[in-house]
Amino acid sequence: MGDTENAQRAIVKAVGGAVEELARDSSAMVVATPGGRFQVRWDEGGSATALGQLVFFAEFLDVSGLFSRWVEKCPMNYTSPNAPSVEDVLGTLLLSILDGQRRYAHVAGLRGDAVVQELLGMTKIISDDSLRRALAHLAPTVVGPYDEAELAARQAQLDRGLAWMDEQLFESVQEALSTPWILDVDPTVKPLYGRQDGAEVGYNPRKRGRPSHVIHTYWISAVRLVLHAEVQSGKATAGTYSLPGLRSLLARLTPAQRPTLVRGDCGLGNENVMGELEEINQAHLFKLRQTPGTKRMIERQWARQDWQAVGQGWEAVEDQLKLQGWSKSRRVVVLRRATKGDLLVTAKKTRKKAAIPGQQMLQFVDDNSPLTIWEYAVLVTNTDYDLAAIAQLYRDRADCENGFDELKNQWGWGGYTTHDLERCNLSARAVALIYNWWSWYVRLANPKARLEAITSRPLLLSAVGRLTHHAGQSRLLLIITHAASDQIKTMIANIRAGLQHILAAAPQLPKPARWKSLVTYIVDKILAAKSQNCRPPTPVALPQLVLNTG
Repeated sequence: MGDTENAQRAIVKAVGGAVEELARDSSAMVVATPGGRFQVRWDEGGSATALGQLVFFAEFLDVSGLFSRWVEKCPMNYTSPNAPSVEDVLGTLLLSILDGQRRYAHVAGLRGDAVVQELLGMTKIISDDSLRRALAHLAPTVVGPYDEAELAARQAQLDRGLAWMDEQLFESVQEALSTPWILDVDPTVKPLYGRQDGAEVGYNPRKRGRPSHVIHTYWISAVRLVLHAEVQSGKATAGTYSLPGLRSLLARLTPAQRPTLVRGDCGLGNENVMGELEEINQAHLFKLRQTPGTKRMIERQWARQDWQAVGQGWEAVEDQLKLQGWSKSRRVVVLRRATKGDLLVTAKKTRKKAAIPGQQMLQFVDDNSPLTIWEYAVLVTNTDYDLAAIAQLYRDRADCENGFDELKNQWGWGGYTTHDLERCNLSARAVALIYNWWSWYVRLANPKARLEAITSRPLLLSAVGRLTHHAGQSRLLLIITHAASDQIKTMIANIRAGLQHILAAAPQLPKPARWKSLVTYIVDKILAAKSQNCRPPTPVALPQLVLNTG
C-alpha cells in the first residue's frame, strides 16, 4: 500500500515538473542577434545583483561599526507598525548614494535587488516617496503656517537630525586630525531647476541667471575628506556666510586637532574672517580681491628688483598692506607669471575708427611682440613661511576643486533636491558621509594613490553576484566583467587583510575602537607606499598634511 502511494506521488511530481517546464518553454522568447538565435526567459525566483562586490564594503562597515552606529544614533522615532525601519531608510539612502544616483526617483532601479538589502541586514529597499518622507521626519521644515508649539517641536527635531549627521560626519574623519593638516574653505554652486526654498539668482559662473543653492564646504585638504558641509541660498556666496560654520567648527576642535592653516579664496580675504581667526591665533592664507587699493600696491611692487622665483614660472615679493576697513597692516605676497604661447586679444573699435559700429579689432601677441602679459595674484597671510612655501601652499588649494567636481558629478551633490532647504542640507551631509567612508575603503584597497568614484566603482563595486541558500549557509557567487580582474582581486585581498589584521590584533575592542585602529592601519599603509616612491627632498619644507595623497 505504501509503495503504491509513493509511486503515485512520484508520478504527480514528475507530471507537475513537466508542466512547469513546458510553461517555461512556452514563455521563452526567441531573440535573433548578430551572434545567433537565443532563447530568453525571465527568472522570477533568482537572487542576483549587479553590485556583487558590495559584500566586501559591507564587511568593512561591519568591522568598523560605521553603519551600525549611524543607525543606532539616528533620531527617527516612527511609531506606526507599518512604518519602515531605520535600517531600511538609511540602507536605502546609502545604496542610492553609493550607486552614484542623483535623484530620489532613481531608487526604483534598486528595489528589485534582493541581494544588496540582505548584505546590509535590511528587510526591504523602500520607495523614493518613503525615503523623502523619512528625511522630512528627520529634518522637518520650519517654514510654514505652524503655531508656536509645533514650530518649537520641528526646530528641536531639526536640530537633533543635523546634530546626528554632523556627529557621524566628524567621526568619519576625526582620526585624520591627529597629524598636521590644512583646512580648505570654499563654496560651490548647485544649479536648480524648480521653485525650491532658497533658490535665488546669485553668483553662478556656469549657468548665469539660473537660480541655485550654495554648498559651503570645509575640507581636509590633502586626503580630500569632507569635514562639514552646509547648504544655503543662492545669494550666500560671500565668505562671510562661511564664517559662522567655520567659527563653530574650530570651536569644536581641541587644540591638538586644530588645522595648521586655514586656506581659502578671495571671498574669505576680508577683515571679518581674518580678524576672528587672528583672535584665536589661527594661521590663515587667503587670496585678495583686486580692489583699487590692492592694484595700487601691485603697481608699487612691479618695479622692484628683488622678485624671487617660487616655482612653476612664478615670481614673488612681499610687503605690508592695510586696506580701508582693515584693523591693522598684514603681510601680503604678490605673485606674477608671464604667460606663454601665442595669444589673441580682441577689442571693440570706437565709432570714429570702425567702418561698422561694434566691429572687433584683433591684436596678435606672439614671442616677437613687445608686449608681456602677466598673470598675477595677491595673497594675505599671518604666517611666517617663506615665499616659495606660500606660493606652493596656494597652488595646492586648487586640488579642492577636484573634490567639488567629483562630489557634484560622480556623487550626489548636484542632486537629491527637495522643495525645502532642510532636507537638502541633510542629504548633502549624507552624501559627504558616504563619500568619506568610500574614500577610506578605497585607500585600504589601493594605498598607493587615490581613485575617484568614476574609476573605483567599476573596480570595487561592480560584479555580477548570484546568491543561493543551502543547509543554513548563504553563498554568493561573483563574476567579474571588468578587464582588470587580477588587479581587483589584489585590491580585495588588501581590504580583507586589513580587516583581518584588526580583528586578530584586538578582537576584544568595541567597534568604535576598531575604527580608530583601522584608520591608523590605513594611514600606515599610505605612508609606507609613499616612502617607496619618495622623491628627492626639496629645499623648502612645506607645512602640508602628512597623509598627502599625491
